[in-house]
Amino acid sequence: MYIIIVGAGDIGSPLIDIATRSGNEVVVIERDTQKADEIASQYDCLVLNADATSMETLEDAGAERADAIISTTDQDATNVMVCLLATELEIPAITSVVHDAEHMNLFRQIGVNTIENPQHLIAGYLYRAVARPAIVDYMRIGEEAEVFEITVTGDAPIAGKTLTEAGEEGLLSDDVLIVAIEREGEDKPLTPRGSTRVKANDLLTVYSATGADPELTDIFGHYEDREV
Repeated sequence: MYIIIVGAGDIGSPLIDIATRSGNEVVVIERDTQKADEIASQYDCLVLNADATSMETLEDAGAERADAIISTTDQDATNVMVCLLATELEIPAITSVVHDAEHMNLFRQIGVNTIENPQHLIAGYLYRAVARPAIVDYMRIGEEAEVFEITVTGDAPIAGKTLTEAGEEGLLSDDVLIVAIEREGEDKPLTPRGSTRVKANDLLTVYSATGADPELTDIFGHYEDREV
């Protein structure tokens, strides 16, 4: 892809690294001369030491052939302006970091894919790791639903049961779905069926419409969440 990345700060720099290592053609726009010089010396990409809120700058960056633009500056006002200009230039994929949650709807109204302030996401993730130690990894979907990973213990109520049996016995409600099972000795994750039997030490990927509450994690043999 041909990608324009605006900003080479704490968010933009790792993104530049990933995008260039993945073989994309990358153009970086950074107002700070020192940061621009550092990126130019470290990565195989074109760096413009300029103001991305200028139509001329985006045109110089090759907006007419860009597949995507990602705005990562620490100012929502700058990111909004970049996205508005990118929309006018008809760049197909426009994504921006949003630092103030109150501005999220503004970005969405102009058709921008948005990413919440990464610092807030990290803070929430760290708190969750302490508050819910049973959860290996998770992703929030909407207001309540979550997809999370959890390991089945040897004495878990669901251990040794098929998914059909777990449903019939009321262990898994209609709001809960086992999406994948990673099992030792298997080359790839198993796709669960009704006849699939859950075993101790299985790593399950679970979807829950109501989130990973303690009543649900109990089913997989984790009672420590009630103690935190």
